[in-house]
Amino acid sequence: MEDLLMYTILAVLGLMLGSFAGATVWRLRARQLVEDKKDGEPVDKAEYKRLLPLTTTTTKADRSRCLHCGHQLAWYDLLPLASWLGLKGKCRYCHKKIGWFEPLMELGLAAFFVGSYLLWPVALDGSLLVIQFLLWLIAGVMLTILFAYDLKWFLLPNQAMFPLIAVAAMVAIIELMTAPQIGAALISLILSIAILSGLYLLLWVISKGQWIGFGDVKLGLALALLLGNWQLAFIALFAANLFGSLIVIPGMLAGKVTRATRVPFGPLLIMGCVLAMLGGPMIVDWYFTLLV
Repeated sequence: MEDLLMYTILAVLGLMLGSFAGATVWRLRARQLVEDKKDGEPVDKAEYKRLLPLTTTTTKADRSRCLHCGHQLAWYDLLPLASWLGLKGKCRYCHKKIGWFEPLMELGLAAFFVGSYLLWPVALDGSLLVIQFLLWLIAGVMLTILFAYDLKWFLLPNQAMFPLIAVAAMVAIIELMTAPQIGAALISLILSIAILSGLYLLLWVISKGQWIGFGDVKLGLALALLLGNWQLAFIALFAANLFGSLIVIPGMLAGKVTRATRVPFGPLLIMGCVLAMLGGPMIVDWYFTLLV
């Protein structure tokens, strides 16, 4: 019964924070367009005009609006998932389709919260371990924002990246504090950073930013700090490339993906990290049983 209550609480909290993440993505995009235009970079005029109200500096700046008609949304329009279902995926005021972007973020973060509690690899029997788990959930909100933003616009904004690195650093510190051998844990953390961030930094330098963006280097650092273990970092890297291959190869065979096609790697790294954190210890144990 207690577990059922916890799953319910985490699911509802995930839906609510997923709604917050969705709104944050659009606000970040609006601010990015304003900065790009100010810097003289080309911007999509229709998108700029549509998102500009989200950057206003009035007292109502933080109020959500319909991205089509600009109507300010009431609280009952913003109930996570419920409002979208009740309105059949359309705006209450202009009746245009809202799309799947926001509800998928809400469901995704709810699943992340519940799955993290269900599959968390260590017992939450100490205050530091509970704090570490809560920090992981907070990181999950930022990862959701970065996942969605990179997927839509091929960019990992610093406004979400730097807070993620800070939270991940706190997770790494707790990991070192609770490790039975701090020296070995520190070496494993350094190797984790080398695998997930150092490798992409090398590729970025060699290609002069043509193969990957520097955002992937920073994301790799954040994920390495979250995992804090070189074995899990290797699993995350392998899984990210495996996911990428499963997406790109069928697309190439179908003629829909070419060498010039841009593929956002941030979402792949994030999926690899989540898999490594929640399933990595079981994968490592399974691998070593094969060697016995």
